[in-house]
Amino acid sequence: QVQLVESGGGLVQAGDSLRLSCASSGRTFSTYAVGWFRQAPGKEREFVAAISWSGGRTYFANSVKGRFTISRDNAKNSVYLQMNSLKPEDTAVYYCAARMGVGLRTKEDEYDYWGQGTQVTVSS
Repeated sequence: QVQLVESGGGLVQAGDSLRLSCASSGRTFSTYAVGWFRQAPGKEREFVAAISWSGGRTYFANSVKGRFTISRDNAKNSVYLQMNSLKPEDTAVYYCAARMGVGLRTKEDEYDYWGQGTQVTVSS
């Protein structure tokens, strides 16, 4: 079983940066690929970024490419989402999710475990 806890959200202004963290209590977290998703009010949850179990491969949604980076520290059972040049349209609840297996995935139903989410609000 893998439990995920997100942190680092908050209220910032457009152009600011935030770093979200996803911490796991699972002993096998280093074997899981991790994705970040977000859900804005009234919208469906959407893919943001993913990282392979080793950290060697990453993938981003077009809407955040060039502004967001994803990294992980398996010794700390953590994955990070660095968000720069934030825009009001980045406002959402951000979730991390984990899945076993190789390959980076962008669909919610391909992930096995989910955190509870952390709110990010970007004011204009």
